[in-house]
Amino acid sequence: MRALLQPGQFVSLASRPDWGVGQVQSVDGARVTVNFPHAGKVLIQADAAPLTVLAEDGETPPAELPAPLPAPDAR
Repeated sequence: MRALLQPGQFVSLASRPDWGVGQVQSVDGARVTVNFPHAGKVLIQADAAPLTVLAEDGETPPAELPAPLPAPDAR
């Protein structure tokens, strides 16, 4: 069974290790938008390219990733 992906999680894509560790931005079914440090924002079909969850939201991110992006100001 595929793990449930949620915004804020840190993930990697085994087929593209050069992209680094990404942070999930949004999830719509199997369509997952991830922000990778070396590839930018990428839309991934998680059923075809499984993502590995490295850290949950609120946990310490993996060392190669800078601190999580701050939440947008709600004014």
